[in-house]
Amino acid sequence: MTNSASVPENTIEKTGDKASDRVSKSLLEVTLDGAIALAKESGNSSPATTQFEALLAQVEADHSAVAPLLKTLWQEYLSAQRSATFWQNMSDAEKDLSEKMSESNIQLKQNYMRLIQEQ
Repeated sequence: MTNSASVPENTIEKTGDKASDRVSKSLLEVTLDGAIALAKESGNSSPATTQFEALLAQVEADHSAVAPLLKTLWQEYLSAQRSATFWQNMSDAEKDLSEKMSESNIQLKQNYMRLIQEQ
């Protein structure tokens, strides 16, 4: 008896650390994963968008009703990535400022203690 379920032609099988752990991904999923990975890297939104547009063209050809939703989701994802990058930069700047203020406060306390000892 043969298995009636067929695997799409554009499917890539991926093996994890265990031989029994096999995950199959379609070419569209792999392309989307690649675009997301590019978008996560700062300054790579243009190559990521180019890769996504190629994916979107394929989706429009196969499923025209889904394409506008996917495009909107992509735009929201890029916006969220930009926002996350902005807030990470703000957090890093705040951390640096806090460390400098701490160092300055310690220096002021040491100077005050020296002044008190000299009197």
